[in-house]
Amino acid sequence: MAQPAYEIDEMISAKSIAARIEALAREIKSTFDGTDKLIVVGLLRGSFVFIADLVRELDLPVEVDFLEASSYGDSTESSREVRILKDLRGEIAGRDVLVVEDIVDTGFTLSHVVALLKTRGPKRLETIALLDKPSRREIDIRATWTGFEIPDEFVVGYGIDYAQRNRNLPYIGAVRFTGGAA
Repeated sequence: MAQPAYEIDEMISAKSIAARIEALAREIKSTFDGTDKLIVVGLLRGSFVFIADLVRELDLPVEVDFLEASSYGDSTESSREVRILKDLRGEIAGRDVLVVEDIVDTGFTLSHVVALLKTRGPKRLETIALLDKPSRREIDIRATWTGFEIPDEFVVGYGIDYAQRNRNLPYIGAVRFTGGAA
């Protein structure tokens, strides 16, 4: 099935993202100062660019692991059914954990992942999201840290995709559907 035609309008510049990540890294370092190792758990696939930039800014001993959860598929709407497609490789029991999410929309994915990881006995579990859409929230959850609050628009770029496209954009852009097939 062909994807609808669309255009992308820049919403958050690469420069703004970089500056915000530097500030977030300072806050995270302050919170986790003294940790022997921070396990940074990235939620694939949308957060991979954010994770890479964030861990380079963290002046802490870090280990990176990934968990893949899906509630969207190739759609622009959440199915509200969260499926774990790839689990962590390492143990988090007794460890400091930071879950990295690309965007908190309805809250279903982050809520599900946090509940799952808490059952594994981490010492401390905090969350960070690059983007937050509070107007779409259906589950009462907020990330400990948020990069940017955005309106209810479908976005791509900086690791976030639409049907596996546009992850490579260095900025966050709002998708404007123009009709017709791409």
